[in-house]
Amino acid sequence: YFEVPTITISCMFVIVIYRITEYGTFWSIYLLTFLFVVIPGLRHFGKAEATSEEVLAYLERTYCGRISVETTQLQSLQEREWFADRFEELKKEAFSPEERRQLAKLMLESQEFDHFLATKFATVKRYGGEGAESMMGFFYELFRSAVYSGVTDVVMGMPHRGRKMVGCAIIHVNGDDAEEVLRATRLAVEYQRRFRKDVIVDLLCYRQWGHNELDEPFFTNPAMYKIIRSRKSIPDSYANQLIAEGLMTEEERGQIKTTLYAVLNDRLNNMTLYSPPSTNLQGRWGDLVEPQNRVSFWDTGVALPLLQFVGARSVDIPDEIQLHSHLRKTHVQARLQKLEEGTKLDWSTAEALAFGTLLCQGFDIRISGQDVGRGTFSQRHAMVVCQETNDMYIPLNHISPEQKGHLEVCNSALSEEAVLGFEYGMSIALPRLLPIWEAQFGDFFNGAQIIFDTFLSGGEAKWLLQSGLVILLPHGYDGAGPEHSSCRIERFLQLCDSKEEGVDGDTVNMGVVNPTLPAQYYHLLRRQMIRNFRKPLIVASPKTLLRFSGAVSSLTGMGPGTSFKPVIGDTSVNPASVQRILFCSGKHYYALLKHREMLPEAEKSTALIRVEELCPFPTEALQQELNKYTNAKDFIWSQEEPQNMGCWSFVSPRFEKQLACKLRLVSRPALPAPAVGIGTLHHQQHEAILTASFS
Repeated sequence: YFEVPTITISCMFVIVIYRITEYGTFWSIYLLTFLFVVIPGLRHFGKAEATSEEVLAYLERTYCGRISVETTQLQSLQEREWFADRFEELKKEAFSPEERRQLAKLMLESQEFDHFLATKFATVKRYGGEGAESMMGFFYELFRSAVYSGVTDVVMGMPHRGRKMVGCAIIHVNGDDAEEVLRATRLAVEYQRRFRKDVIVDLLCYRQWGHNELDEPFFTNPAMYKIIRSRKSIPDSYANQLIAEGLMTEEERGQIKTTLYAVLNDRLNNMTLYSPPSTNLQGRWGDLVEPQNRVSFWDTGVALPLLQFVGARSVDIPDEIQLHSHLRKTHVQARLQKLEEGTKLDWSTAEALAFGTLLCQGFDIRISGQDVGRGTFSQRHAMVVCQETNDMYIPLNHISPEQKGHLEVCNSALSEEAVLGFEYGMSIALPRLLPIWEAQFGDFFNGAQIIFDTFLSGGEAKWLLQSGLVILLPHGYDGAGPEHSSCRIERFLQLCDSKEEGVDGDTVNMGVVNPTLPAQYYHLLRRQMIRNFRKPLIVASPKTLLRFSGAVSSLTGMGPGTSFKPVIGDTSVNPASVQRILFCSGKHYYALLKHREMLPEAEKSTALIRVEELCPFPTEALQQELNKYTNAKDFIWSQEEPQNMGCWSFVSPRFEKQLACKLRLVSRPALPAPAVGIGTLHHQQHEAILTASFS
C-alpha cells in the first residue's frame, strides 16, 4: 500500500480482484475481463499493461520488503508523487561491488570497535552499536550524498528522549538490510536537497546486549533475546553474503578486523601522549578568549552625548504610528525629561540605553519571553503598537541610518523549555548577539529546568561552548504569595562552581547577580558583550523597584570610566562609629534603609552593604569594605527569603572561610514554599526581619 492517490486506486483494485478469484468461478470469469489492466500508478513498472499476477509480484517486490515510505501527512501532491517516482526507481538501482564491499567493511569495523571496547573496558557501562551496525552505512551514504549535493556543514545531535513531532516524510527501513538502509538514506538526502524540508529515516534495529552492555536483557525479555542471541550479527551476515557471491574472501574479512584492532590498540597505548587540539573559539568566535582565573573589570561607560541621543531615539515614534495617549505621557515625555535632567533614570531607561549603545557598536540583541515587548510590568515598551493599524514599531532599530546592530523582540509562547532551549542555541552560535530570556515571573524558570541543569550551567565544561545568554527572573517579596515571589536564587547559586575556599575568577560557569540600581543593570548588559569572553548571567531582576523613586540612577553613573560594582558600600555613615554591618542583596536593601532612617540617631550605627554580584563571589571588594569598619562587632546577613532559601547557604561559608567573618542570619523561618499565602502574615514576617536586623 502506497499513499500516492493514482497508485492507491490502481494497485488496491488489482490486489483485491486477485484475491477474490481464489474463492469462486464467477469471480474468476469476472477477472478475465481485467486480464490486462492499465497501470498508470506504477511509476517504473516497465510496460503499460500487465497481468494481475505480474502487477502483484511487482507490488510485493517493491512495497512489501524491508523499506517503506510514509507520506500521507505531506500537504504537497508534488512531493508525494516525487516520493512515489523516486522510491520505485531506487528499488531498481543496484549497488556496485565496490560500494557493497565498503559497506561490509564499515559494519565489520563497527562491530570490531564494540568488541575492542568490551575487551579493554569490560566493567564500564557503555551503549554500543551492536544490532544497529547498518547505521554506519547510513552515515557513510549521508555524508557522501551531502558532499555531492553541495552541503558544507553537518550538525549531529542525539534526541535520547522527547523525539522531535513534525509533519514530515518518514522513511521506515529494517536495519537488518544494510543495502536498504543505503537506499533509505539516499532517498532522504535527495528529498531534502530538492525540497529543502525535514525528513526522518526510521531505522528499525535492536540492542544486542539490552539497555547497555552491562545489562542482562533476559531478566525482562527472555523470548525476544532468545531470538536475538540465536542470529548471526548483521555485519557477519552481510559479509557471508558477499563471500558467497565471490565479492569478498574470509581472509579479507579477517584482515579488516585485525587491522582495526591493531590501530585501536596502538592509539589506546599512546593516548597519554596525545593532546587534542582546541576546537572552540574558531570562526565567529575567533576574537574571543578563554576566561582567566581572576575577576576582570571592564569600562562599560559611554559618552554622555551618545547616551542622551540614544535615549531620545528610543522613544522617537514616527507620526504614522499612533501611540497610546497614556504611553506618550508616561513613557515618551517622562523619558525625555529624565534624559534632559540627567537624573532619576529608571530601569527601563537604563535598559534602553544599554541596548541602544550596543546596537550602535554593531552588536545584535534578541529578547524573548512572555510579553517582553511591553514587559510583564508594562515598563519596557521596546515595541509599540499603532492604535489604528495594529502595526508594531521598534524605535531602537531606527537609531541612525548607519546602525548595524538589530534588536529582535520575540513575544514567545508559554513554553519555557522550548523557548529557552532555542535561545541557548542562539547564544552558542552567535558571539556578537546579546540573547536575553525574561521569565514572566522569576519562578517560571522551573518549566525549563532541564535547559539550566544540562546546558546552561555545564555546557562550557562539557563541550567548551561559551554562552552569553542573559536570564532575567523578576524576584522580590511583595505579598504576592508562594508563587510569583521568588526566582529561587538559591538553586542557581547551587549550580555555580564557585569556590568556598579560595577566590573565584572569571572561570566560574555562570554569573548570578541581584542588582539594586538601574545603572548596575545597564553595566551588566553592556559587560556581557564588551568583555572578550562569554558567560551566562542570571539576574534576579526587579519588580517593585522598576518604578521605585529611590532606585534610580544618573547619566553620569553610566558615563566614561564607570563600570559594574560587585559590592556597593555605605557612604552615609561614619566608619569609625559603625558597630554593626548588615549585608544584603537586592530590593531588601531599600526596606532596611527605610527602617534605619526611622530609628533614633543613637541607633543608626549600622552600615548597609549591598552584595550585587554573588557569583563570582566578590571576595576582594567585600574585604575592602570590611577594612573600613575596624570597630564593627556584629555581622549580619539579612534576607527576605526563608532560612532554607535565598543566598544564605551560599554566602555564609564564603564569608567565614574567605573573609574570616562569621555571619548571623536574619530571615523568615524555614518554609516548604517560598512565601506565605496570607497578606497579614507576610507583613508580620517582614516587620520581624527589619526589627531583628537592627537589634
